[in-house]
Amino acid sequence: MSQSTVFLYDGDCAFCSKCADFIDRRVDTPASVQPWQWSDLAALGVTEEQCDAAVQWISPGQPTAAGPEAIAKLLRSAKGAAGLWKAAGVALGFAPVRWIAWPAYRWVARNRHRMPGGTAACSLSQAQREAQRAAA
Repeated sequence: MSQSTVFLYDGDCAFCSKCADFIDRRVDTPASVQPWQWSDLAALGVTEEQCDAAVQWISPGQPTAAGPEAIAKLLRSAKGAAGLWKAAGVALGFAPVRWIAWPAYRWVARNRHRMPGGTAACSLSQAQREAQRAAA
C-alpha cells in the first residue's frame, strides 16, 4: 500500500487532465495528483477498472473513495487559506448533495468529450483506447 495520499485521474482524457492541472494550480492539497495509467495500481490497492470508472482517492488507513466522494476528500484536504475548497468538500459530503453528485458525476463522465478541453478520445474506455492504439 502507498505511504502517501494519492488522487488518481484519467491521464488519457484531455478534460480530466485539464481538471487535474486546475487542482495542481489552485488546490493546495497534500495528495499527489497523478494519472492512473502511470501509477502502480497494485501497490495502491485499486484496479484499472475502478480507475477507468471514476477518479480515486487513496489514503493510508482509510477506505478508498471514488468519484464525487474522492473529489470531496481532495477538497477537504486543502491546506492553508483554503476555506472555500474545504467548504465545497464538506458540502459534497452532505446527503442531499451526495444523492445528486453521483448522477451528475456520471453525466459529466459520459459527456467529458464535449466539455472544455475534451477530445474524442475522452469518450472511449481504456480498453477502447488501447485497441485503437494497437490498430494504429
